[in-house]
Amino acid sequence: MIDWWRSYCGSAPVAGDWLARWNGDPLLITLLLAALVLAARLPVGRRGAGLSGITVLAITFVSPLCALSVALFSARAVHHLLLIGFAAPLLAMAWPVRGRVAVTLPLSTAILWAWHLPVLYDAALAHVGVYWLMQATLLASSWAYWASIRRASAMEAVAGIAGGAVQMGFLGALLTFAGRPLYESHIATTFAFGIGPLADQQMAGLIMWVPGMAPYAVAAAWIAARRWQDFATGRAAA
Repeated sequence: MIDWWRSYCGSAPVAGDWLARWNGDPLLITLLLAALVLAARLPVGRRGAGLSGITVLAITFVSPLCALSVALFSARAVHHLLLIGFAAPLLAMAWPVRGRVAVTLPLSTAILWAWHLPVLYDAALAHVGVYWLMQATLLASSWAYWASIRRASAMEAVAGIAGGAVQMGFLGALLTFAGRPLYESHIATTFAFGIGPLADQQMAGLIMWVPGMAPYAVAAAWIAARRWQDFATGRAAA
């Protein structure tokens, strides 16, 4: 029976044991294997993205990163970056959903920022049900956002990518320059790794601020390449 009133990834690890803390949740592993089977049956053009997206989810939730993110907010930033910046766009390529950037961008932004409010973030780390609500809403809203970017016109897609990058960078900057630790969950868990909670929070902000821009840069490059191909094709036809 699931104990809903505990941390999903268990207690915070220490520096000497976190690499051994793989998540063996049988329900999660069963769902991931079922998703891999579904991805393997996709058309060839979408199969690779589906398999890659599920693999990223496995790394996010099954690897020792799950346990490490209980101890370090910076590890949680990596966890969220993998979820919304890598798994979500890959899943959007494999299983596109409908949506408009004007809706999906503010929705995904509101959900991401809401889960970084201290009261909601600490609740997610303390209770299994709230934890999975966090993960599901972050993934679903980001999935819809990236799918809408793929469907949008070039101008709308560029505006949506710029908006996504700005909100991610702004959130990262707020965390980087906060003058005190914001999250009770990590007040006492970072010292085992030789770092204080404020420095850990600043590192998390930098992860969101700098590497967090990578998915948006890749998406912008993809839009530019697609536009150039359309231009070149049109010129050749002319």
